[in-house]
Amino acid sequence: MAGHSKWANIKRQKAVVDAKKGKTFTQLSRAIIVAARSGVPDPALNFQLRTAIDKAKAASIPNDNIERAIAKGAGTFGGDNATFEAIRYEGYGPGGVAILIEALTDNRNRTAADLRVAFSKNGGNLGETGCVSWMFDQKGVCVVQDVVNEEQLLEASLEGDAQSYEMTEDEMAEVFTDIGNLETLSQTLKEQGIKVIDAELRWIPSNSVEVTDPDQARSLFKLIDTLEGLDDVQNVTANFEISEELMALSIS
Repeated sequence: MAGHSKWANIKRQKAVVDAKKGKTFTQLSRAIIVAARSGVPDPALNFQLRTAIDKAKAASIPNDNIERAIAKGAGTFGGDNATFEAIRYEGYGPGGVAILIEALTDNRNRTAADLRVAFSKNGGNLGETGCVSWMFDQKGVCVVQDVVNEEQLLEASLEGDAQSYEMTEDEMAEVFTDIGNLETLSQTLKEQGIKVIDAELRWIPSNSVEVTDPDQARSLFKLIDTLEGLDDVQNVTANFEISEELMALSIS
């Protein structure tokens, strides 16, 4: 999945730029609201909330905004009764690429309509629930950097009950585990001196579609970019495999 991992790294770098446009502010604020609502509004006792706050701080979201989002999730912030729910949408992109979209929305109809337009304008189509999710498995993923000793990473991963890891670029790796073990793995890696920069639940494709046509690749990346540009969308995952040369050509 080298191509897909490369795309994940590009997205991570892009998030810093997007944050300056306010796009990521909206996404991460909603993630904090939902995390605070689904557990206790104390990051020390709520791993999902702690992770959402870490991502918000990495994107330079002001502490006041973070505190406001926690208060909204806890129900202690007056004047805002919007209720966000997590919904997963599924569809197909150019070339038959399977796409999963995770959204947080206060209006299902609006979100579905926005997604349908994005798909239809970019050579894809929004499908029914279950049409592609069977091609993905949800895993816990810790993204680590400054890996200078791969043996140390291997030992720490085994101790944290990881399933596998993959070096994605120089001194960076992704460590995979069961979704219920993500917090334990993250803590174990940190205790073993591994620098964890992100911990998240991610859908991992069990099979992939190779994209070799430049026009299809451009349409696919435009579709993914359009989907990620929607305020309601939190994550977009696709099961494509692509050469780095074609990817560079398609997103330049």
